[in-house]
Amino acid sequence: MPAKRAWRRGAAGALATALLGLGLGAGGSQAAAAVACTAGTPSDFNGDGVRDTAVADPDATVSGKERAGLVHIVLGGGKGVVEISQDTTNVGDAPEAGDRFGFSLAVYDADKDGCSDLAVGIPYEDVGTVKDAGYVQVIFGSTSAVGSELPSKDFVQGATQPLVDAPEADDWFGYALGAGTSTTGHPYLAIGIPGEDGTPGVDMGMLGYVYGTAYNAVNVTQDKVGMWEDAEPYDRFGASIAGTDRFFAVGVPGESTGTTAFAGGVHVFRPSINTDGIPDQFFGLRQDVTVSGDPGEADDQYGAALALAPYRPSGAATFTDAILAVGVPGEDVENVADAGAVHVYHVKADGTVVQLNRIDQNVEGVDGDAEPGDYFGQRLAAANTATNVVSTATTMRLAVGVPGEESSADAPEAGGVQLFSLLGAPGAADSWIEPGNGIPSGPAARTYAGISLGASPSLLYVGLPYGPAAGRAVHGFPWNAATGSAPTQTWKPGEGGIPAAGAAAFGATVR
Repeated sequence: MPAKRAWRRGAAGALATALLGLGLGAGGSQAAAAVACTAGTPSDFNGDGVRDTAVADPDATVSGKERAGLVHIVLGGGKGVVEISQDTTNVGDAPEAGDRFGFSLAVYDADKDGCSDLAVGIPYEDVGTVKDAGYVQVIFGSTSAVGSELPSKDFVQGATQPLVDAPEADDWFGYALGAGTSTTGHPYLAIGIPGEDGTPGVDMGMLGYVYGTAYNAVNVTQDKVGMWEDAEPYDRFGASIAGTDRFFAVGVPGESTGTTAFAGGVHVFRPSINTDGIPDQFFGLRQDVTVSGDPGEADDQYGAALALAPYRPSGAATFTDAILAVGVPGEDVENVADAGAVHVYHVKADGTVVQLNRIDQNVEGVDGDAEPGDYFGQRLAAANTATNVVSTATTMRLAVGVPGEESSADAPEAGGVQLFSLLGAPGAADSWIEPGNGIPSGPAARTYAGISLGASPSLLYVGLPYGPAAGRAVHGFPWNAATGSAPTQTWKPGEGGIPAAGAAAFGATVR
């Protein structure tokens, strides 16, 4: 077995790349918030029918605690900015140095009151004296006081649930999050615990699954009945998660293929609970099996990044399917080390899966060239920009982060973002944005543009948490942006009511 690899916490670590007992913290009645929320708008934390934006700064100093982390909720319609941290009224626990509150985020209506709620991953939270065991908090939306009117719902290993395991060092509970509402109306939250150890070995990984308004919880490992793969050391099951209302996908970037270490894999589930008491597994993917046709190689890390977009096929009255994009940032392309690639699949309602494309920068017609250490596919975002019509190549969009891209010899790892259609030939309509060419700031060394991506139906969010402090921001681009197009919206410390003081990794995660 390969030596265990430490997951570093900063920009360089992001670029380089448990037995779950969910102890539920204080809850609180949701009735007060249910009166005036206007349901139906995604990411609407104050329930006014206008989309809001959550921007995390997991390295921010809070109450003197370095890298404690916080989240800015920018209310749509110019209604202000709400700052959420573990120092906020009704948010459990307290800020501590190195917690990195906001390392991961997911948005869903957990209590079905019409206001969106924010799940916040804190994978480096110490639980008692157990270092980096991890913690997840659901922060509730409200028409009157977003994040502070109602007590947060807190999830931590151990305590009251029937499947209990003590928190362990480096579990990284909450490293990745995914959420949605099933077709039967049940909200769900998937929690990645990639550092969880078990009988199969260290870092086998685990998934915590919370569903319904009663917050029922189950544990999922690859050793569960009916699972496509087995749990093995260093699999890191749960390192990435992406979800829609019909499906969610879980990455296993450390999965070995025979003796080939860190080749990677992916599991896809339905949100419903099956007769074995876990989410219903749809299928599994590796590069060497099923439909990919690309042999898994050491350190490919297939599944390190995932994106899902709802898809409405011809003849359907609504979206019934999904398009899944899988990042393979360690893929060697024509002997170019770590150039990176992305695989795109059509996930059908009947349980079948069809590969649509394999994309890299050496594919005919695609702008750019595969270069060593580009890590094309280290981050992904996808969107269906018009769910009320049959999906087309124009409405189904994909953004690929390329954080290792070099703009010039003077700007190593400046990074960039490449946009594609999720359907059709990759080179038919791709475009490119990078620092100094679409992204307003730069280029500058080690900006790692593309290390933070988010999606709404109308905008691609590109976070720039690293590089020169003056350029740190989140930029919103239309999904049809041409090469070099300027953003149509920008969120930045010191502007629009966002505090300038204390910003450290503003935009590391955006939802």
